[in-house]
Amino acid sequence: MRVLLLATFLISPAARSDEAIVVPQPLTVSFVDRATATAQDAIDQAMDLLGIRYRRGGSSPEAGFDCSGFVSHVFREGLGLVLPRSSREMSKTGEVVHRDELKPGDLVFFNTMRNAFSHVGIYLGDNQFVHAPRSGGRVRIEDLRDGYWMKRFNGARRVNP
Repeated sequence: MRVLLLATFLISPAARSDEAIVVPQPLTVSFVDRATATAQDAIDQAMDLLGIRYRRGGSSPEAGFDCSGFVSHVFREGLGLVLPRSSREMSKTGEVVHRDELKPGDLVFFNTMRNAFSHVGIYLGDNQFVHAPRSGGRVRIEDLRDGYWMKRFNGARRVNP
């Protein structure tokens, strides 16, 4: 039975050596370019929300944002990617990224309330990140090298759609 099955496979049309093999054309946009464009879409979405007021539990431009609501909104609207609602849960998604390997679109996490991963923002490049900071604040850009943020940096994650 096995010999018959093997013989059938060897003489099948897919195994004929006289047929041309068709190789598909390579993609015109590289995987890296697509990934970069995707991160840029998230960053563009985030930049459009600068100045929106902070609101605890907020997850829309109309209501205002808390940090995780802001990040969730940006990734959902900019990339079509649904992230967990809390910063702690977000910190469990994606791949761990070391600080010296950050790329635009990575999530950056901070310990701001004596709790690991209690705050999240989106890395923009050049040590800058965007986030919804705190009550009374507005979505804004900050520098990771600022003493406050440097002391509280918990890590980063790369979330790929």
